[in-house]
Amino acid sequence: MTARNIRAHQSRGLLPPPEVRGRVGYYGPEHVARLELIKEMQADGFNLEAIALLLGRSGGSSEEVLRFTRALREPFADEHPRVVTVEELAKPFGDDANPEQLQAMLENALEIGFLHPLGDGRFEEISPRLAAVRQELFELGISPQSAIDVGSVIREHADAIARAFAQLFLKEVWEPFDKAGRPAEDWPKVREALERLRPLASEAVVAIFGIAMGDAVDEALGEELDRLEGGEGS
Repeated sequence: MTARNIRAHQSRGLLPPPEVRGRVGYYGPEHVARLELIKEMQADGFNLEAIALLLGRSGGSSEEVLRFTRALREPFADEHPRVVTVEELAKPFGDDANPEQLQAMLENALEIGFLHPLGDGRFEEISPRLAAVRQELFELGISPQSAIDVGSVIREHADAIARAFAQLFLKEVWEPFDKAGRPAEDWPKVREALERLRPLASEAVVAIFGIAMGDAVDEALGEELDRLEGGEGS
């Protein structure tokens, strides 16, 4: 690492100043440990602004801060994205697919985050599990456009749910910890709360969705039966 980079980290508050003797600045093992931590956090995908936020008044060991940031970055779902081609994505549409329709639905899938472009007609499919659901919908006779439209609605509501759980963590766990000065002994508790929130959020969503889905099906079928009965009586 260059001296210029080290001075830039100091100006951002990422690195404590060296011990100055005359015109020479001396850096010790604690500076080296902090620089290694910054490099690891950058490798995990954090930018310097986020690193400064997490390290500021951390009060904890470098190891605990690193464990927390890795827990923060850990994928929420236990899935392994796969690489797919345009041809594979177009297969469910059949031989008579409209190129303009395919392009519109591809752009929709990119916009809602189901796919990430890799170039050369290849894409990273973020959730193979979701792709399997989509394929079963196609086999049930549901059109690709309708399946993607439903996916857009689900993503919109999922964003709201995710924000609600994120705010819950910030308000109930992080803010009290931050106001207390981020004491060293509480870093493991905060990390554990974040790790436990993941399965709890999933369980809550599945349970509430089960209730909502039952109510929606009952209501829809009830309306359809009423309509049929009304038609027979006329």
